[in-house]
Amino acid sequence: MSLKLAFGGKGGVGKTTLTALIARIIAREEKKVIAIDADPVSNLASALGISEEIEITPIAQLSDLIAERTGAKPGTMGGFFTLNPKVDDIPDRFSLERDGVKLLVMGTVQKGGSGCICPESTILKALMMHLVLQRDEVVVMDMEAGVEHLGRATTGSVNALVTVVNPGKRSRVAALQIRRLAEELGIKRVMIIGNRVRSAEDRQMIEESLSDFEILGFVPELDEVAESDRSGERPYDDIETVPEALREIAVKLASLD
Repeated sequence: MSLKLAFGGKGGVGKTTLTALIARIIAREEKKVIAIDADPVSNLASALGISEEIEITPIAQLSDLIAERTGAKPGTMGGFFTLNPKVDDIPDRFSLERDGVKLLVMGTVQKGGSGCICPESTILKALMMHLVLQRDEVVVMDMEAGVEHLGRATTGSVNALVTVVNPGKRSRVAALQIRRLAEELGIKRVMIIGNRVRSAEDRQMIEESLSDFEILGFVPELDEVAESDRSGERPYDDIETVPEALREIAVKLASLD
């Protein structure tokens, strides 16, 4: 099954938690899932229930691997290095797995800006292209607020950009900005999940202010999620107990063309 989903949204809306839960629900249906943590503030491992005692080195910080594959030392600018490094073995070699979900933490390029041409960015872009264009698994990507680092070569193959919003105005304004950027990059389908919806008024606010979006569904404020934030454990350790509203959203996503 080849399904590629990117999740975006303003910080604090619950994007990472929902990304992890949806990945786990889809994996429960015996589908192979790769979860990509492409947010500089990396929390997807914890949300998936991967122990904090396991040290995870982001791909962007694997200096020996980057030097081997590109022919240049990380941190260097200019000079000669390959722009098409071998990356097809990286997902299996450097991922961690729990409950059928493989996790890859991408990391960020620390020098030269997000658009730099350097060994680290070359590896990350090549890996993202491989994951989106060549892997058969379901790929679920937890992105930063925007989707710039997906790159134009890959965005056309993303089935949907799922934007998580809360009833608050700043979250809804961010959804409009993310959609504008997605359209510029060629993502054809931008969808909304309303999260932390406490009342019929909250739901109506999202529906009316984002009426020209495709809305996947609404997830209420969940005590289980709040408690997991306090305890540092993943919510719904038994994924079968996840709320029906979230299960329905995952089913809709899993059936996308």
